[in-house]
Amino acid sequence: MTEYESYEAVVVGCGPGGAAAAATLARNGVETLVLERGVDAGSKNVSGGLIYAEESAPYTIDSLFPDFREQASERPVTENYIHNIAGKQVKSFDIGDLHHHDTEWADSVLRRTMDSWLAQRVHELTRETGGGLLTEVRVTGLFRERGEIVGVTCEEIDPIEADIVVAADGVNSELARDAGLMDWDDPEEWFQGVKAVVEMEPETINDRFDIGDDEGVAHLFSGDLFDGVRGGGFLYTNEASLSIGTVFHLDSIAEEEAEPHELLDGLLTHPLLAQWLGDDYEELEYSAKLVPDSKKVAHTSPHRDRLVFVGDAAGQMQAQGPIIKGMNHAVTAGALAAEAFTEARTRGDPHAAGDRYEQKLHDEGVMDKLRPTSYNVVGKLGEVGPIDDLSNAIADSAVGRFGVRAAGGLLERAYASPTLVSMIPDTKLPYVTLPTVIAEELGDYVTDENTVEPPELDDRIGDLTYDVGDPHIELVDNSFEASGTAVTACPVSAKEFGGGCYRDELVQTNGHEEHLVSLDTQPCVECGTCAVVADTDWEHPAGGKGVDYTQG
Repeated sequence: MTEYESYEAVVVGCGPGGAAAAATLARNGVETLVLERGVDAGSKNVSGGLIYAEESAPYTIDSLFPDFREQASERPVTENYIHNIAGKQVKSFDIGDLHHHDTEWADSVLRRTMDSWLAQRVHELTRETGGGLLTEVRVTGLFRERGEIVGVTCEEIDPIEADIVVAADGVNSELARDAGLMDWDDPEEWFQGVKAVVEMEPETINDRFDIGDDEGVAHLFSGDLFDGVRGGGFLYTNEASLSIGTVFHLDSIAEEEAEPHELLDGLLTHPLLAQWLGDDYEELEYSAKLVPDSKKVAHTSPHRDRLVFVGDAAGQMQAQGPIIKGMNHAVTAGALAAEAFTEARTRGDPHAAGDRYEQKLHDEGVMDKLRPTSYNVVGKLGEVGPIDDLSNAIADSAVGRFGVRAAGGLLERAYASPTLVSMIPDTKLPYVTLPTVIAEELGDYVTDENTVEPPELDDRIGDLTYDVGDPHIELVDNSFEASGTAVTACPVSAKEFGGGCYRDELVQTNGHEEHLVSLDTQPCVECGTCAVVADTDWEHPAGGKGVDYTQG
């Protein structure tokens, strides 16, 4: 019988969830090996991104890594606003109370900087217990013996056995799919985020946003500027840059045949942003990723055999209206998984860690945040077709508009209510119809001229860094009917653009014309969108190959 290298714990992925798990395991004397697919931790990762430390959470990133805020984050976010937009009319609300609820602190971050810093600390900690961190290793699946999960298989090295495998390999988790605990069948279960990092000097940020060195602002945007697609935009101040992006329900992007880069440009060029972007727009990086909708896919039992899932791999992304939290839940889950294994090992039954981890997620209130009861009771009801149609019709009627005018300050308080926000249905009403009506009835006209000219899509792709390996996606059905949605939904493709991943073609075959789709994986940003909206066999590139983000 072949003997393979063995560790007490293997952690796959060194983002916040994986780092939290690895650090907690190592501090409890567990021999831990961390496997990271990128050339460096963070080179494959993208977020909005704000990381929170919740007062109710048993673990926060700074409790696990005490120097985190001073060395790995960008700016503390001290102010929060949401802007309801209808054309050039805007009505803004202060939603600081919502984001300060149960919040010890919140910081903006860039994933390459943050994850690289975390990885250095993790490597130091895990080496002390006989493990360490290996980069440029792609974990391809689960290693099984007699049908039971006992470790992982890798593309670059031999299989590795472990008493516990922590899958922190992100939203496109191949381990979750191999275990049968996650699939990509339904676009309604996912969001797609697209982001531009914009260069700006710290003093310019302070001046344009009226903040100090130790302050920062988060702006959210909703209404009619996104062509009816359900979702919204964001702008976060970093130390020397801005993170500006959009997050939309993937099914809405598909239904509207919207092109993600154009939706982002719609935000970048709106007159409201002229006051912040000025005339000196310089885009550092364009990026994209899928985001799980925890209300629908947060796994209530995220484990199987020796395998546990944390973070996006477990669907642990809280996206409820203006509340967008993911990294903090990944941190909590990673540390709880490690805690569960340590306790199980102490009791002589290390393979019982999964059950303990599941119980801790419920006992600590994590699952209540990810899958709020109020949404299941109220929010889902608003998504029923006839109710949704009626709600939109009422909001846009004379009666609805009178109600908006009469509500006045009550609307701002409603936006700042955690309870009401947790009930928001995934429909056009809260994302498009109501914000548009609010802006039309209560908003002021923005007269500033926005001179920003966003880069063309080919320039955005060309500015990214790639180490191209073998094609990692196979187009199973190349008919436009089966896979044509990817032409518009892929963030590096477009109908009139021939240089992206997906392109539609009219081909003459045996005297008749076929509408087909072709695929080129070279400019792929590995977001996973096409795995949901097209008929593909999707996997990650080999270790160290593919896109290499410098901002994230």
